Amino acid sequence: MRYAKFLPENGTIGFIAPSFGCAIEPYKTAFLHAQEKWAASGYKLHFGANCYAQEGIGISNTPPKCAEELMSSYRGKDNDVIISCGGGELMCEILDYVDFEKIRQAEPKWYMGYSDNTNMTFLLATLCDTASIYGPCAAAFGMEPWHPSLRDAMDVLAGKRLSFTGYDKWEKESLKDEEHPLVPYHVTEDSVIRRFPDETLDFSGRLLGGCMDCLVNLIGTKFDKVCDFMKRYEEDGVLWFLEACDLNVMSIRRAMWQMEHAGWFENCKGFLIGRPRLGEEMMGLDHYHAVYDVIKKYHVPVVMDVDIGHVAPMMPLVCGSKAYVHAEGNEYCVRMDLQD
Repeated sequence: MRYAKFLPENGTIGFIAPSFGCAIEPYKTAFLHAQEKWAASGYKLHFGANCYAQEGIGISNTPPKCAEELMSSYRGKDNDVIISCGGGELMCEILDYVDFEKIRQAEPKWYMGYSDNTNMTFLLATLCDTASIYGPCAAAFGMEPWHPSLRDAMDVLAGKRLSFTGYDKWEKESLKDEEHPLVPYHVTEDSVIRRFPDETLDFSGRLLGGCMDCLVNLIGTKFDKVCDFMKRYEEDGVLWFLEACDLNVMSIRRAMWQMEHAGWFENCKGFLIGRPRLGEEMMGLDHYHAVYDVIKKYHVPVVMDVDIGHVAPMMPLVCGSKAYVHAEGNEYCVRMDLQD
């Protein structure tokens, strides 16, 4: 596994939009304010051509232009790290135009984003043996004040911290809209995790995962090299982190079934499951059974309702790193080791 150099003091943060950009509100104002905050901290900023574009369908521009921006930014010398402008819908369509072999040969660079950016964070690890950061996109950093999770994400980029605990509250309903682009997370709900089995858990493995909506779309394509990845890291095993955006509990159950039957869960060492955005019970199925009933046969630790992904706040995770998880009572900690 390859790890990039961390963001140096007064270094340059690059921004690209391989999924949606920051062309509309509340994202544009939030992104502009985030730039002010980064500049005030001494960072230089570099912008790809698509950051404010809205020429594409489900992404900022045409797939070739989005891929060109990504390749140029990742392989170029204009920035030290990359933060994606936002998530979106059809980043998968740029993959045919991304030369992953050239990325593998390039000097590694930290790429951070989540949601639709799973198409990059996940494939960097599985295709290029290059670690990435599953963390917030650029516009989130415009909020006032920053939630601790945003400082945590910056700490990962800067190499200051690689161990994090869960946050005490989460956001059930956001107050951010076009008229209020800079409001912080509206954290009102106490964080409560579920552990399977219901005991103190300690487990480790190579962190791999992202947004299930995107992951199942890769299964069976030429970009699906998960089984090869598992062979390379057989000694460590895989610690899956998974979360969902638009999938309801039935869709989550189907996604878990599909990943299992693609062989993705062989040699799994445990699971971290984020709160689903659409987790309402359907026909007697809740989001716990949607996941656990599929994977309980593996007899590995599972921690659910953790701070990953679309239900804020989100803990930054280094995809591809060796991670150690401790979960006891209602507390959990994820410690990441940048192990080859």
